[in-house]
Amino acid sequence: MTLFREFTLIAGPCLLEEEELNLRVGEELARIALELGIPVVFKASFDKANRSRVDAPRGPGLEEGLRRLERVKRATGLPVLTDIHEPDQARAAAEVVDVLQIPAFLCRQTDLILAAAATGRALNVKKGQWMAPEEMAAVVEKARRGGGNTLVVTERGTFFGYGNLVVDMRSFRRLREATGAETVFDGTHSVQRPGRADGASGGDPEHIPALVRAAVAAGCDHLFLETHPDPGSAPSDATNMLPLHRMESLLRQVLGIRAATADAVLGASR
Repeated sequence: MTLFREFTLIAGPCLLEEEELNLRVGEELARIALELGIPVVFKASFDKANRSRVDAPRGPGLEEGLRRLERVKRATGLPVLTDIHEPDQARAAAEVVDVLQIPAFLCRQTDLILAAAATGRALNVKKGQWMAPEEMAAVVEKARRGGGNTLVVTERGTFFGYGNLVVDMRSFRRLREATGAETVFDGTHSVQRPGRADGASGGDPEHIPALVRAAVAAGCDHLFLETHPDPGSAPSDATNMLPLHRMESLLRQVLGIRAATADAVLGASR
């Protein structure tokens, strides 16, 4: 399977939940993929090892999580993505998933990146919130030396003081030029407010559509959007997910912006 050859949406809940919820989200994303004619990758985590609090929900774990991801994959036909936190998770996850994701906080962990790259699966590496775009060149080089061929880099906001993230729309071009990799915009984690929800991450989800539209106009190649039928009930990232019923309308806007941008570039070249 060849991934990220054209504009692709990575979407799904933050954490794997019960199968009914996972399938509900996956089936709606599959319907949208067919309706709009775009590739969609279903994403969900089997473990969120970087939660703010020790008692925060983390997910079903590796073995059960991979079983649930495989169920979504079989039922919907969508490729699936999950993140890994330790090198010894890479091989097991790669037996099920199509894309391995390196979390932003772990993007400089050499052994993790090399283990993920060695599986031969596509990689999505998230830029650390403290890093300049050019610093990701060394990260991508690690992955390529480790055997990673299909590779994208995700912008998910940069720390601006304490408890806030900003998105520099110049980042997509800078990332692409520095790394040679296509770029993904994470429109949901970029609206997080770290530490603002009683010690956990809060968020400003009302800004998701505007940031997504701006990033697409600025030239990001792909999108990453966490989504849920009822974000308020989600066990993780409840304050910064896009409601599932708003996904299709936002994507239609995105496709219109991409078409208009392509027309503008074509017109300027004539």
